[in-house]
Amino acid sequence: MPDLLLELFSEEIPARMQRKAAEDLKKLVTDALVEAGLHYEGAKAFSTPRRLALTVSGIPTHSAATHEDRKGPKVGAPDAAIQGFLRGAGLTSLDQAHIHSDPKKGDFYVAHIHKPGSDTKDVLANAIPAIIRSFPWPKSMHWGTGKLQWVRPLQSIVCTFGPETEEPEVIDFEIDGIRSGNITHGHRFIAPSAIPVKRFDDYVDKLDNASVILDADRRKDVILHDARDRVFALGLELVEDEGLLEEVAGLVEWPVVLVGTFEEEFLSIPPEVIRATIRANQKCFVVRKPGTTELANRFVLISNIEAIDGGEAITAGNGRVIRARLSDAKFFYDTDLKTRLEDRLPKFDQIVFHEKLGTQSQRILRLQKLAAAIAPLVGADVDKAKRAALLAKTDLVTEVVGEFPEVQGLMGRYYAIAQGEDESVAAAIEDHYKPQGPGDRVPTDPVAITVALADKLDTLTGFWAIDEKPTGSKDPYALRRAALGVIRIALSIPAKLPLNVALAHAIDGYNDQTESEALTDYEGAQSHVSRDDVDGEQDLDNALESFGRRLRRELDAKTPEIIADLIAFFADRLKVQLRDQGARHDLVDAVFALGNQDDVQLIARRVEALGKFLDTEDGKNLLAGYRRAANILKAEEKKGESFDGAVDAAHLRLSEERALHVAIATARAEAEGAVAREDYEGAIAALARLRAPVDAFFEAVLVNAEEPEVRANRLRLLNAIRSATLTVADFSKVSG
Repeated sequence: MPDLLLELFSEEIPARMQRKAAEDLKKLVTDALVEAGLHYEGAKAFSTPRRLALTVSGIPTHSAATHEDRKGPKVGAPDAAIQGFLRGAGLTSLDQAHIHSDPKKGDFYVAHIHKPGSDTKDVLANAIPAIIRSFPWPKSMHWGTGKLQWVRPLQSIVCTFGPETEEPEVIDFEIDGIRSGNITHGHRFIAPSAIPVKRFDDYVDKLDNASVILDADRRKDVILHDARDRVFALGLELVEDEGLLEEVAGLVEWPVVLVGTFEEEFLSIPPEVIRATIRANQKCFVVRKPGTTELANRFVLISNIEAIDGGEAITAGNGRVIRARLSDAKFFYDTDLKTRLEDRLPKFDQIVFHEKLGTQSQRILRLQKLAAAIAPLVGADVDKAKRAALLAKTDLVTEVVGEFPEVQGLMGRYYAIAQGEDESVAAAIEDHYKPQGPGDRVPTDPVAITVALADKLDTLTGFWAIDEKPTGSKDPYALRRAALGVIRIALSIPAKLPLNVALAHAIDGYNDQTESEALTDYEGAQSHVSRDDVDGEQDLDNALESFGRRLRRELDAKTPEIIADLIAFFADRLKVQLRDQGARHDLVDAVFALGNQDDVQLIARRVEALGKFLDTEDGKNLLAGYRRAANILKAEEKKGESFDGAVDAAHLRLSEERALHVAIATARAEAEGAVAREDYEGAIAALARLRAPVDAFFEAVLVNAEEPEVRANRLRLLNAIRSATLTVADFSKVSG
């Protein structure tokens, strides 16, 4: 069957846009084919700095004819309905429709729509220009006098279609003066001449001979292996960087690896700053001494040409720029070292954290108070935690972080160590932002854990207090990430972290701040009272005290609602986290439904134990028995009856109900004791022993007995089953 080759050749496409653009092109073209009734065998898209390319194989030459019977309104329906039916079916009058009869529904109109197949070349000639004109570039431009919008000026289009055994045809169309053809171009400098191409294999081979590697993954592989080999020959090791590798593969069509040098004096700069400088400014890799984190004074750059001098001029030029940038970085670093971190704190008085949440200085004070409250919960030194919280944000106003924001926190640790701070304090300054994503590491030092939790909990409670919560896909303040960070930390530490307590401390910090600001404003408004007047001063003090108490009551009254809403938010995030670890989200619901569940470690353990149990035969059968009991109770409770009372042993007629009564009492007592010891596996094991007596009860006992007292007693026995399971989870939330 015939294949399609499409190439859109332009000026340089930004590297960050190439991958998605290639996939967008594939989707748009293949969707158009499928919509036209043309199914294909396979499609693959490619990108280089100057072209998007697509090959679609196994496309039929014609689409099949289609037949559709479209049902319309009843005979005699209003004219508006008739006209809508005609328009939808593509008919000009009712004479073109048919009347069908239905014994129940009467006569109605039916349109027998026949669509003949389309020639694939016609489909492509119509679809591809439309796709090009409406292509979803993040940013686009137009040039000259044309109207076409494209990421960079489009220069030529290759579009051929035909079977492998024949000469393919050019799909002829024109866009803004650019006519499709079969001519492409090789490397801009090495082989710029026009190249006629036929089908995809021919196209790839000719580009390869013209110094263009079409496949971005192949370019990445060439870069990575050549770079490793070049630095290995120098006795060094490449510092690999997947993001940079992806970017430079999008900057070159014919990658050539070169190695340059810079002065050793620059190695006194922190290695992360060296790497950020070289990466950001020149898109170059750094190298290190094998088996260490110590950088060497070399860099690896990727050229787009094979220079006649072996790349010496290119390397020298890049080296000059890198030396200038490293010189700037060294100046910034040396300048930063001259000022102690705490001496930078006054700058935060003028930096607003959020217009409704105060300045960064106020936030730092909140973090100190919150860290002091959280430290005992996680076994951290309170004084060190307060010191770390005080200094955690100070590197944000340093020269280096101003130039390279990505090293915030890290530079704080360097500066803290340089001024003699405790190692735990320095580690906390670096790690308090962590974890920032699912692949980021979790802090391990207790002081770092404390400040990291304080930072995230302060953010969450603050934005919750001003009702700036995530909505749908919008989360401008990364609150979901903050909640997941708290959860990951809580799951990683040996100590229990009661979220209710931690959140209450965080909200107290905002309430203290709000109260202080309100009292200051209130006192200013009462400025007519003279401080020289003793009675007036006492009146003002009394008024301030009364105002403060009233305000605090109002603030504290809102706290439980904020905490409850945040706990629900954490529950949703915990579902995501546990689901990623293989747990079922409905089991998280089953545990949270018990209420007062605010320790994610214990919740996770309960969920794990419950999941293991429900995967067993005992678990499945007990769940089935629970549901049978719950359904019977639900039906009876709809009548307004309640069965919460104790079971009367005197009304237990059969041995199976007596055995179940004893088993429930025993299992419940054992399960409650196990839960109190936080032995959830033991609690589940106790409930598991109910499986046999529950099965026997439903096999032998008629719940709705004729005697009212026996019936009510048996329903209370079913309620006892339901209540017993609530010791570990709400089984009504379990799906399946």
